[in-house]
Amino acid sequence: MISQLFILSSKGDHLIYKDYRGEAGSDVIDVFYEKVTALTGDQPPVVMSHKDLHFVHIRQGGLYWVVTTTADSSPFSIIEFLNRLSSLVKDYCGSLSEKAIQMNFALIYELLDEVLDYGYVQTTSSDVLKNFIQSEAISSKPFSLFDLSNVGLFGAETQQNKVAPSSAATRPIQSSRDPGGKSEIFVDVIEKMSVVIGSNGVLMKADIEGEIRVKCYMPSCSEMRIGLNEEFSVGKSQLRGYGAAVRVDECSFHQSVQLDEFQSHRILRLCPSQGEHTVMQYRLSDELPSAPPFRLFPSVERDSAGRLLMYLKLRCDLPPKRSVSLLPEGAGLSQELSSPDQSAELQLQNRTVFWKIPRLCGGTQLSALFKLDVPGLSSASMLEVGPVGLSFELPKWTGTGLQIRFLRLSPVHPGPSQRWVRYVTHSDSYIIRI
Repeated sequence: MISQLFILSSKGDHLIYKDYRGEAGSDVIDVFYEKVTALTGDQPPVVMSHKDLHFVHIRQGGLYWVVTTTADSSPFSIIEFLNRLSSLVKDYCGSLSEKAIQMNFALIYELLDEVLDYGYVQTTSSDVLKNFIQSEAISSKPFSLFDLSNVGLFGAETQQNKVAPSSAATRPIQSSRDPGGKSEIFVDVIEKMSVVIGSNGVLMKADIEGEIRVKCYMPSCSEMRIGLNEEFSVGKSQLRGYGAAVRVDECSFHQSVQLDEFQSHRILRLCPSQGEHTVMQYRLSDELPSAPPFRLFPSVERDSAGRLLMYLKLRCDLPPKRSVSLLPEGAGLSQELSSPDQSAELQLQNRTVFWKIPRLCGGTQLSALFKLDVPGLSSASMLEVGPVGLSFELPKWTGTGLQIRFLRLSPVHPGPSQRWVRYVTHSDSYIIRI
């Protein structure tokens, strides 16, 4: 049972406030923000209390999604509701940001009126809500010259139209109901990689967490069939097919996925509803089917002037056609970089050197020489240098090798429709010890 629900910006600005039971005043918003900002650490506790009132909150899109309750409600149920509510707002507004919430506050209040009744959850299904929500989402897209890159001579379309931009799926689901709206469906294979490489270059730990996410902008679609690699296997079972093995340790599926063809043909069947859904989650531990995408060759020494010299050579072991945007992270600082596109920054508070590389192509390497003036530098303090952490985003590549063989819709949509399959791998924790 929910007493109040409100959404705050990262600075504590009141964006949305709804009181369902009148059990507390609006001053609890300031009480909650004071409690959150007074705590040390990046992740405050999800559940906090003030007198007889309990605060349950999550962080999504840089915003605080908060529920207050005075009853002995299950915090796990409230957290699940807040996650579903944030996904619902993202589906209807197109994105989760402070600006999107401010521009679509009327739509969000209409959603809250349908989702909650006197503090009790009624539904969070977009299929049910689409029959009652009448407000249209407001989205603003600034003009960019990059939007003209798909137009050739005399307005002819170029080959770049075959690639969906990253912002293509950040629009409201109601846009598919417009007469000129596009009927599209996006299937994203998203993986997060956690790697630890020892100072001798040996891979010590490798974990991959992935998911297949579907976002549907089609007014009606009775069934969708997603074909995975024929060689896809779960656990230490016998390898399938004749190609390279694609193995995960465990996987789970959304309740709407039908698995009658999964064991024999590796096909997922489901009836997608409008909005975004995670249809499959999987995990691979302590093993990578290929070499890690990055290798670092460090050298740390002290020069005759007593300065700390760090020479770093970063190599990308991906195929030459692949490219990645990354940010490797290492007291006066001078630097020698191998490319003018690179930059470096010293943060004394964190005792960290940030080496920023906007783009690195596969099969290439970059180097940097950092000279640091460290007071009281000794041989013992030089052993404290490191480790190096990499933060990157790698499109069109997956660490497990999972691929979408085909994406079929039935019945075939009568109007023009487009199907997009996208792959991206993020770094969750990529540590290289020096």
